[in-house]
Amino acid sequence: MSRIGRMPIAIPAGVTVTIGAENKVTVTGKLGTLTETFNPRMGITLEGTQLIVTRPTDDKEDKSLHGLTRALLANMVEGVTNGFSKKLEVVGVGYKVVKQGKTLQLYLGHSLMPGSGLPQARFCMTEEDGITYEVPDSNTIIVKGIDKQKVGQAAAVIRGKRPPEPYHGKGVKYSTEVVRRKSGKAGKGK
Repeated sequence: MSRIGRMPIAIPAGVTVTIGAENKVTVTGKLGTLTETFNPRMGITLEGTQLIVTRPTDDKEDKSLHGLTRALLANMVEGVTNGFSKKLEVVGVGYKVVKQGKTLQLYLGHSLMPGSGLPQARFCMTEEDGITYEVPDSNTIIVKGIDKQKVGQAAAVIRGKRPPEPYHGKGVKYSTEVVRRKSGKAGKGK
C-alpha cells in the first residue's frame, strides 16, 4: 500500500466531515467550509475521529490516486482548522506594497505616473473569496486562506509580476527562497 495513502487522517474537535454521493467530501471547521469531489474509485470512510482512504486495486493509477486523495483530504482538514499562509518579500529600491481596503497595490519599479513624478502602481490585486492579503510593512506580503491551492496560486501570481533577478536581487520572492546571484559582466583587461 501507499505509505502516504494508508495513514489515517485525524479529525480534530470542532471539525465535521460529510461524505456524500460520488465521493463529494465537505469539511467544515472554525475557519470555514471546503468541498471537493474525489475520484469515485477511491474509498473514503469515516471511522470515529479518523478519515480512512482505501483503493480498489494495486494498479499504477490507483496507487497514484490513493496518496493524492489522502493528501488533499489532509490539506482540507488542516485548512479549516489552522489555515495556510505564504510570505513574500519585495526587494529593490523604490519597490513597495500598499494595501488599501481589499486592494493590494504593487509598486515594482515601473514607470512614473504622467505629470506627477510619483511611482505608478502597475499591479493591483483585490482579495478574492477565501484569500486575504496582509501587509505588515511596505516590503512584506502575507497571503492567507483555507484552501492551500488557492493560497499557493495567489502567491505565485504576485511573485510572477516581478520575479527576482540574479544580478541585483530585485523583485518579489518567497521568504524562504534563496536567489542565486551572478557576478555580472567582467570589465576588459588591459
